[in-house]
Amino acid sequence: MALRKPPHRSSARPAKPGGRLLSRAAAGDAQVRHGLARVLSKAGVCSRSEAARRVLEGRVSVDGRVIRDPEFPILAGRHKVLLDGQPLAAARRLYIALNKPRGLVTTVQDEQGRDTVYHCFEGAGLPWLAPVGRLDKASEGLLFFSNDPEWAARLTDPATGPLKTYRVQVDAVPDAAQLARMQEGVDDAGEHLAAHSVEVLRHGERTAWLEVVLDEGRNRHIRRLLKVLGFDVLRLMRVAIGPVQLGELGKGQWRELDRAELDALAGDE
Repeated sequence: MALRKPPHRSSARPAKPGGRLLSRAAAGDAQVRHGLARVLSKAGVCSRSEAARRVLEGRVSVDGRVIRDPEFPILAGRHKVLLDGQPLAAARRLYIALNKPRGLVTTVQDEQGRDTVYHCFEGAGLPWLAPVGRLDKASEGLLFFSNDPEWAARLTDPATGPLKTYRVQVDAVPDAAQLARMQEGVDDAGEHLAAHSVEVLRHGERTAWLEVVLDEGRNRHIRRLLKVLGFDVLRLMRVAIGPVQLGELGKGQWRELDRAELDALAGDE
């Protein structure tokens, strides 16, 4: 019982991860200006909002002058930027795969005091990392983190990002017509929600496990899609992002992506 759409992928091939601070590979970008907070964020030292806070606190200087404007324009390769009196150096780029457990929220700090995914990194001495995409509190499985904003943006852009594969347990057994509706999509809260492909992996009398593949990821995409069609999700686990598999990574455990995986992700975009 499988229905699959033909893949629709962009032919563009963005640059692979890497690159120096304040410059791009193309020489024509030498005159590009960026706001000061964005420069700090692109260096991988903190998030954009945290960078803006540090600028407003007077912790950043440009060419020897303290700047308190997060949008102060920086010309690539022309200015000396100091953070807390130290030259701004790009952090080592990290690309992390985490097996997110259920019950954790995907945020740095939660206003309700709930445990976050960063609990899994405690004591590891990692630099600032941002989640690449999201999994809601009740969902689990493969979640990327990185301090490379451009890489993260490519992976989360529906036009260039990889397909994402989920195992989903639902409270009923869908028939062929319902599987077709999942791919055709439904409208919910002003958004069109659809699966790239869906397949029944196994089922009992009252429940079924589905493989659902998405080519984009809206907020609670699968749960909302299935709810409109009359299904409740009992369990939802992301098992792959493009060619990278969750594999045997234990719950709450993480590892760095290796070069082969990064190259495969770049080729899959």
